[in-house]
Amino acid sequence: MSRTRSLPAILALGATALLGGCISIGPKPPESLLSVSATATVPPGTTLTATDKTAVSVITPSVPQALATQRVAVIAGGNAVAYLKGGLWSEAPNRLFREIVAETIQVRTGRIVPDQRYPTLSPDTRLGGRLELFGLDAGQNQAVVRYEATLTRSGTDQTSTRRFEARVPVSAQDPTSVAAGINQAANQVATEVADWVGR
Repeated sequence: MSRTRSLPAILALGATALLGGCISIGPKPPESLLSVSATATVPPGTTLTATDKTAVSVITPSVPQALATQRVAVIAGGNAVAYLKGGLWSEAPNRLFREIVAETIQVRTGRIVPDQRYPTLSPDTRLGGRLELFGLDAGQNQAVVRYEATLTRSGTDQTSTRRFEARVPVSAQDPTSVAAGINQAANQVATEVADWVGR
C-alpha cells in the first residue's frame, strides 16, 4: 500500500530538518565586544550649566575606509592594513573616540558638550576632525591613536588645526591587550585635545 504526502507536510518536514541542524550565517561572533572609555569622568550628581558661548560641540570624526568598520585595525607594514583576529569593537571606532573626547573636555574644562542626538545648544566652539589611526602597529608592537583636529569659533574666520598622536606598548597582540593599549592612547590624545580646546 503506497502513501502520498501533501505538499504542506513535505515542506514542514523540510523546515524541521533544517532547524534541527546547525545553521551558520556569517562568521562566528566573538565571545565579547571590545570598548574604550574615558578615564576621567564627570561625577554623578554634578550640575553643569552653559550657554552657546561656553558650550563645545564635538563632531564625530571622519575616518579612512580602513576604520569604517567595527573590526580592530592592524598596521601590518608599509601601507598594508589587516584586522585583529577575534577583535570586534562594540561600535564604530570614531563614535567610541568621540565619547572619550567629549567626556574629557567636560571634566578638564568644565564646559558642556551637548549630545549630538539631542541638540539643545548651538555652541560657538566646534571641534571636528579626522581619526586617522585607531588600532595596532604590529611592527612596533604599539597601540596607536592619531587624530587630526579642527577647531572653529563663531565670530571669527579662523580655523585651527592640530595633529595629536599617542602610542602605547602592548603586552601581547590579542584583543584584550590591544584594546587596553588603545584605550590608554585614546585618553592621552583626548586629554591633549581638551587642554587645547580649553585655552
